[in-house]
Amino acid sequence: MAPPGAALAAGLLFFPGLFLLGRAALRRRGCPEGHAAILAARLVSSVQAVMASTAGYIISSSCHHVIDDQHWLAGTYPQFAVPYFIYDVYAMFLCHWHRGRVKGHEVAPPPSLRAAAGSYLRKDLLMVLHHAAMVLVCFPVAALWRQGKGDFFLGCLLMAELSTPFVCLGKVLILYKRQHTALHKLNGVALLVTFLLCRVLLFPYLYWAYGRQRGLPFLRVPAALPPAYNAAAAALLAPQLYWFALICRGAWRLFRAPPPPPGQPP
Repeated sequence: MAPPGAALAAGLLFFPGLFLLGRAALRRRGCPEGHAAILAARLVSSVQAVMASTAGYIISSSCHHVIDDQHWLAGTYPQFAVPYFIYDVYAMFLCHWHRGRVKGHEVAPPPSLRAAAGSYLRKDLLMVLHHAAMVLVCFPVAALWRQGKGDFFLGCLLMAELSTPFVCLGKVLILYKRQHTALHKLNGVALLVTFLLCRVLLFPYLYWAYGRQRGLPFLRVPAALPPAYNAAAAALLAPQLYWFALICRGAWRLFRAPPPPPGQPP
């Protein structure tokens, strides 16, 4: 058995280390500094998402009793993953810092740190708050408050990360101006489907799974749970619905037919 804190220490080394190695490798291959930072950050996010989804599947598929069954990964992976959310706040800021210069503004002087931080928070405040909640709320709940109960639910929540690689691939394709390719459209469909299944419909599924275990009809499950549980589920679901609406809007723009040229009948 690993010593206490070993998974946390491993995460502190792994995620920043992978970013630095990826960025250095891309720079050696002639990739511009801004592109290298953005691509390395997307790589780390995708790797974390694959690891989290895999761990989540192993945990949830191993727990036949959704409340009492346990799996060792449910206690280990949150400790390993929590440093990622701290690192990713910095990585997102670094990508934001480089993004303007990547988009054809190399000759412009870089903004001041205060201006860049303000712009970053205005643009990505919801994501920063999400990451802060993962560290300050979700991690203590997963590691301490549960007391070994509900590993199945934790595993299902980890599988919500399944949509992240498609988010990252979409941003990389846009970076290289490939947003009108068939690959970008196929990736958009995959993102829409995985986000709907793993982040939006996940919550009704969790209620259904609990009701099946307790012998309750689906519609009676919320009333059988403490109000704090329902409030927590609503708080987790709300940003997913917002982001899903943005994804649907992007998909509509991507797949709608272009307007006919002026003077030409539709």
